[in-house]
Amino acid sequence: MPEELLLGIDIGTYESKGTLTTKTGQVMASAAVGHELAIPRPGWAEHDADGVWWQDFVTLCRRLLSAPEVDPSKVLAVGVSAIAPCVLPIDSDGRPLRPGILYGVDTRASREIADLENALGREDIFANSGLHLSSQAAGPKILWIRNNEPEVWEKTSMILTGSGYLVYKLTAEKVIDIYTATAYAPMLDIQRGEWNPEMTRHIMPMGWLPRLIWSVDVAGHVTQEASRQTGLVPGTPVVAGTADAASEALSAGLSHPGDLMLMYGSSLFFIQKTSKLVSTERLWGALFLEPETYAVAAGMSTSGSLTRWFRDHLAPEEQADESAGGPNAYAALAELAEGSPLGARGLVVLPYFSGERTPINDPQARGLIIGLTLSHTRADLYRAILEGVGHGIRHNIDAMREEGVPPKRILAVGGGTKNPLWLQIVSDIAGIEQYVPDQTYGASYGDAFLAGVGIGLFNNTNQATDWVRYRTIIRPDQAAQEQYEPYYQIYRDLYQQTAESMHRLAELTG
Repeated sequence: MPEELLLGIDIGTYESKGTLTTKTGQVMASAAVGHELAIPRPGWAEHDADGVWWQDFVTLCRRLLSAPEVDPSKVLAVGVSAIAPCVLPIDSDGRPLRPGILYGVDTRASREIADLENALGREDIFANSGLHLSSQAAGPKILWIRNNEPEVWEKTSMILTGSGYLVYKLTAEKVIDIYTATAYAPMLDIQRGEWNPEMTRHIMPMGWLPRLIWSVDVAGHVTQEASRQTGLVPGTPVVAGTADAASEALSAGLSHPGDLMLMYGSSLFFIQKTSKLVSTERLWGALFLEPETYAVAAGMSTSGSLTRWFRDHLAPEEQADESAGGPNAYAALAELAEGSPLGARGLVVLPYFSGERTPINDPQARGLIIGLTLSHTRADLYRAILEGVGHGIRHNIDAMREEGVPPKRILAVGGGTKNPLWLQIVSDIAGIEQYVPDQTYGASYGDAFLAGVGIGLFNNTNQATDWVRYRTIIRPDQAAQEQYEPYYQIYRDLYQQTAESMHRLAELTG
């Protein structure tokens, strides 16, 4: 007899994944599908809501439900997640009016950030939202649509985020989970967990904001039309879901205050569970997935997208070998980087190729490679990129320590964990141990767990740790850590020394 199942589906920057699990976390089926990230202009990042988000969901659903031993009627609940925060205006019929504007990698709204700070007061925004406005904030991007796309604005009926659009397509309910809404600054009152009318009216009508619910709450049930498209049984419960990073944190076993998830994705995201709401100007204090849970989050704009950039533009041989049946191009580049010594023979990279989020919160920051000589090779440059991300990770962890929330246990997840060299570089630079889970299904696995919490199979999200085992622990090498120290200090100095020039270049290129 087929087992009862939980379904989780996650929409990522370049790939979507789906997982079907049993109630005890055993994976019965998994699938993935790739898609493109649209970059219409420098500093913009978009997804087609139907062509990417919903089409990926439908494709994954169909594949998973057709797997052997799977009976769709045994799916007890569905959990979803997506890159976040995203901004998607829809019309009164629920149709997307433009592509979804993505999270902090989209830096188009710098002018709107300044306008809102002038109108509302920078400190008042922080007092309300617990955040200063940055490229991660959704409010300025909504205002950007108002300022630049009047034809879209006139037809808008509601603003949804990525996971919210999936829930809407599945259930016809318009909701946003409270964790994702935290990044809808300056509109969410973080102390009360409610929309703030005074802040919102400067951006858009209050009626355009979806209903706030917790990530573990059942948002609605699969409609007949959604059933026809996906193969799910009508009436199947769908929980609100959340941002991909939060679900990824659950998949890594994040359970108790002091647990820190380090997600090596296209961007790099940190979530540490905390015992109380943290007020910090450099990081992002947040309400978490269910009542009385809190987190502090942080994010780097580029990590995997930077190694992808290197592969796409500077590694034609590795790509050709992979296409001919040879090793994966990323694995080949990691092997190449092993031929470069610690410090990449005097290269330091600031990985701000798409602005930077925490802790500098500067959408006009730009990437920097310093120390180049005629003797440097591709191996040195690729290793310097890996090390640059490592320095950025340490910068964020140092900020957490300085803000009084030092991590107790670090859980490493995401595609970057497939690169042992990179993990060791990070541990050596930051002086941290990293626990790497056995399972590598990522956010979709966490989504399935969220679905189980939503229908009462688990008491709360603390039980996520029951689903996870760790395959290895990456420990820092003390000698290497000491050698990296002067490089880290150079990394820290470089931004201060070059920020003005970065900003001038950003203005020149729009």
